[in-house]
Amino acid sequence: MNTQTFSIGELAKALDITPRSIRFYEEQGLLNPERQGQNRVYFKKDKVRLKLILRGKRLGFSLAETKTLFELYDSNQNSKAQLETMLLMTTEKRRHMLQQLEDIQILMNELDEVESRCKEELAALSHP
Repeated sequence: MNTQTFSIGELAKALDITPRSIRFYEEQGLLNPERQGQNRVYFKKDKVRLKLILRGKRLGFSLAETKTLFELYDSNQNSKAQLETMLLMTTEKRRHMLQQLEDIQILMNELDEVESRCKEELAALSHP
């Protein structure tokens, strides 16, 4: 049986994050490494969980949302409730991002207008 373990430094290096970040996720209750004396010992499951935390962060999920999903998974690994919750969360995240995209497009249009007016006025000042 492969019971590969990782130190906090090895895990941090493998995932290109800082040991401080890993300790923070532990403080938030998202990771629960074993201890050998003062040292944290991480297993493959911890590495997978950390990858999921980072993916959730990239997708814009809060740590509280990620923790909710972990709790659902831990209570029942093939949970309909977990899948339904994830579906609701992704639907809401998509709705929020579409709104942000619309807001950005409005701002881009306003910037285009300002830029165009500035160019016109500069041209008019250059050729009286």
